[in-house]
Amino acid sequence: MNSLYWIALNSIWRKEITRFLRIWIQTLVPPVITMTLYFVIFGNLIGGRIGEMNGFSYMQFIVPGLIMMSVITNAYTNVCSSFFSAKFQKNIEELLVAPVPTHIIIAGYVGGGVARGVLTGALVTLISLVFVPFEVYSWPIIVCTLLMTAILFSLAGLVNAVFAKTFDDISIVPTFVLTPLTYLGGVFYSLSLLPTFWQWVSKLNPIVYMINGFRYGFLGITDVSLAMTFSTLGLFILVLYIVVWRLIESGRGLRS
Repeated sequence: MNSLYWIALNSIWRKEITRFLRIWIQTLVPPVITMTLYFVIFGNLIGGRIGEMNGFSYMQFIVPGLIMMSVITNAYTNVCSSFFSAKFQKNIEELLVAPVPTHIIIAGYVGGGVARGVLTGALVTLISLVFVPFEVYSWPIIVCTLLMTAILFSLAGLVNAVFAKTFDDISIVPTFVLTPLTYLGGVFYSLSLLPTFWQWVSKLNPIVYMINGFRYGFLGITDVSLAMTFSTLGLFILVLYIVVWRLIESGRGLRS
């Protein structure tokens, strides 16, 4: 990589990471508190009544899904809010006229989203240790699923930010699309509990594959094949990257 391009990429990364760390009370604390409430309510209070799920306690079963839910939400939100703020304040125009390739701009913002997603996931994992013992079936699966999911939703947040025209627009997708898909993605239940028809319907939800892949890394159990998990993640990353690249290259919604 050209040294000048590396300086540009490193500058965007540092700006993005410094941005969410500077306001850590708003960016890192709320998801940790929310997930702690999930652990207490669903794990301790309700989990005891549910019993085991696929040979594990209910708390152990839901922990990977809750970690992944925090990663998805924070990776998406970080990129979407940061890029839209730069667009709203006209700062993005300075970046567009600079001799910086589009893929460097994308990598810079996505890197910031991945950093926040992974850091939040790590904090939620530490909180989970208070409630359940830490089990790892496969570190490579955990790392690959975590990074690919964070990259995917960072790219998705970038798409939302490009099309958004007001600050209200950046909350529409998380509220009406991301949240329902996440809750229906198998965080709190196994697909095997559903009737056959609804199992097939659930498999149309891409988040099902991410959560199950991550759960396999921790517990060694999954409702879908790992090949399908990584194929789905890879395909969505490729498609979203092409979409984002074309949008930024054309200046769609970015140039006045």
